[in-house]
Amino acid sequence: MSLNARIRRILLSGLILGLSGAGSAAMQTAQEPAANAPPAEQASPPPAAVPDIPLRGTKLILKDGNFHLVRSYERKDDRVRYYSLERHAWEELPAELVDWEATAKAEEAQNQKEQALLQKVHREEEASRVEIALDIDASLPVAPGVFLPPGEGMFAVAGKAVTALEQVETRLRTDKGQVLKQVLVPIPVIPSKQNLEIAGARAKQRLAHGVLEFYLREAPPDPERPSGVRKSSQPGEGGPEVELIQASVKGNKRRVESLHSLFGMGMGATRTSISLQRWQIAPNVFRFTLSQELAPGEYVLAEILPEGMNLYVWDFGVD
Repeated sequence: MSLNARIRRILLSGLILGLSGAGSAAMQTAQEPAANAPPAEQASPPPAAVPDIPLRGTKLILKDGNFHLVRSYERKDDRVRYYSLERHAWEELPAELVDWEATAKAEEAQNQKEQALLQKVHREEEASRVEIALDIDASLPVAPGVFLPPGEGMFAVAGKAVTALEQVETRLRTDKGQVLKQVLVPIPVIPSKQNLEIAGARAKQRLAHGVLEFYLREAPPDPERPSGVRKSSQPGEGGPEVELIQASVKGNKRRVESLHSLFGMGMGATRTSISLQRWQIAPNVFRFTLSQELAPGEYVLAEILPEGMNLYVWDFGVD
């Protein structure tokens, strides 16, 4: 159902309730001929069929506490001409009978109510679109009878088990061994070395040895923010570039990458990467598959950005 149709249906329901609650007083006023009313031949005859009720009605409130529910009205000198929604005809009454202050307040309250209704319907429409998108994502099968959980993030699939991986922060530390070599050598021709490391020798998330797949669901793009250019690991395709890296355990740390530089200039980075193949299976949802089983060890999934590796990675261990 379109937004206009929903608004029309809700306003129509409220208008019918207002008609039924207008009271016998308004009907009694309608049965009495208005003073100085135009001749009968000038009045619009009642339509043969029930007309389409307009979306918006206004209360023309009288000083005696009654009111007329009208589509529109206009004041001319000492008379008020209005279109009655009860009788679907133009009528008139003396302007002195109308409580203009109460009528203005009622019209302002009606406008505010309609604006609140429009905002509510708009929010419901937006929520409906979000729910539909989440339902589509959540209905993605990752194994027989197993579906991808809702929400953003990286998910590991092993058989029928789906595990949401957590992101951890890596820290860049200077290799003390390289610094000692530079001190001992008279001419500083030994390159500097920095290591990207994760605290702890083991990841909290443990996966079983075997065939693994990974699914990444990203947040929808922000329409107000210009999209950046991202590298693609497959020619002709967009999407995130993610690497699977085997970390080396060094004491109570896991080393992810080593960065080399000479005279302050970068000379490259070394890391043990394992080939991944990427597939886009839905909007903002990507599947990563392996051509081999992973041996027991410590691993991370890292997103490679144009400026380098993201310092926040998804870590896991294979037992």
